[in-house]
Amino acid sequence: MANIKLRVSGMTCAHCQAKVERALRSTQGVYSAVVDLGSGEADVDFEDDSVTTGQLVAAVQRAGYTAKLAG
Repeated sequence: MANIKLRVSGMTCAHCQAKVERALRSTQGVYSAVVDLGSGEADVDFEDDSVTTGQLVAAVQRAGYTAKLAG
């Protein structure tokens, strides 16, 4: 299992936060995704043999937001 933090841009409300969490959690290989609206970060636990960081970023983009690796 791997963990990654993504910086998510474009979220303005709790609905946005939930939409990003849903998009990440629906990605095959993701165990958990917690999005903090205040910090704009998503903390994702995933199976690195099943999903890449690029796929996680793409899932956020499909939800209508931008994402990049935090840090």
